[in-house]
Amino acid sequence: MANVQFAAKKREAAGSAAAARLRRTGRIPAVIYGHTQTVSLDLDEREFVNGIKGITESTIVQVNFDGASHDAFVKSTQRNITNGKILHVDFYEIEMGKSLRTKVAVRVFGNPIGVRDGGILETPLREIEVECLPKDLPARIEVDISELKANQSIHAKDLKLGDGVKLMSSPDKVIALVKFARQEKAQVEEEIPAEGAAPSAEEKPKEEKK
Repeated sequence: MANVQFAAKKREAAGSAAAARLRRTGRIPAVIYGHTQTVSLDLDEREFVNGIKGITESTIVQVNFDGASHDAFVKSTQRNITNGKILHVDFYEIEMGKSLRTKVAVRVFGNPIGVRDGGILETPLREIEVECLPKDLPARIEVDISELKANQSIHAKDLKLGDGVKLMSSPDKVIALVKFARQEKAQVEEEIPAEGAAPSAEEKPKEEKK
């Protein structure tokens, strides 16, 4: 269940001028939509900025207005490109007893054995798609890559998603991979002759016939 809550008010006035006046009072225009009709809201700017620290797109929050609590995702935030201030917020309301399909962030941590041996770490996938009830939805998926050796990889099918969470992304998608580059580099160096070394028979220039 959500532990991040936002107190909101229904917003009657619409348009850019009304939104600008609202922002000058320290509040942010917002909307909530989903399985019910779209409702225009406004939020306390300071409360929202502090509340969203550390949450992800799959974190369930509670939006409270008109004496009722609504479970939702923070679907998007529009920001001022100059100063970074939040201009508008979109909430997507969900039904707690109904299965949903959404993306969950994947965070890798640890220093792989393969990297310590000279390999290069690649993490091409930063999120996966899952299906589950909202109560089972993880805010993020943590992956320990400490034991990953050179030329080894972790795929989506290897993730521990928890009970009731079904993987919808391709199971063969790579989450993390360590490539062993040291051997490839040595091979390239062997192919390049050392400075001052005599050329091989094949590399010797042919003498021109007079």
